[in-house]
Amino acid sequence: MEQALPAVRLRVPTDEDAVAWHRVFDDPQVMEFHGGRAAELSVYEELTARQRRHDAERGFCLWTVLDGAGEVVGFTGAQPWPWEWGPRGEIEIGWRLGRAHWGKGYVTAAARETLHRVRAAGVPGVVAMVDARNSRSIAVTRRLGMRLAETFRTPTRQEAGHCYRLTW
Repeated sequence: MEQALPAVRLRVPTDEDAVAWHRVFDDPQVMEFHGGRAAELSVYEELTARQRRHDAERGFCLWTVLDGAGEVVGFTGAQPWPWEWGPRGEIEIGWRLGRAHWGKGYVTAAARETLHRVRAAGVPGVVAMVDARNSRSIAVTRRLGMRLAETFRTPTRQEAGHCYRLTW
């Protein structure tokens, strides 16, 4: 039997969320599959600004995830795949949470809401690009009903990855 998922709220990232993301992601374990350390605050400022543009233009973005108490726990959402390699032209779903919030169902709850919103925006399906060593994210793709579509190596670091796909 599946555990009950916690209440989450998704919002378009604010300027203040850049600071919150920088804080909750400033942990080597959180960043293990994203370069090993949190980016500079300016990177999160640009990222949140870009997400506001995505939401205005497309109706979806990487949203800030808030727990039941209104605390920022991370982000989840969808955006166009930004690289020249991989699933060009497709919409990627993704997530990242602060370590204190792992294992509580936040990602699954927020990602399910993301799928609902992206589908409502007319997107025919999504991909998730996951480091092959990231068992936690692979488990989330399975809970979302995604299937492994292909394996790959990243062009720069030659790391093994998986592309999961879900269409509706």
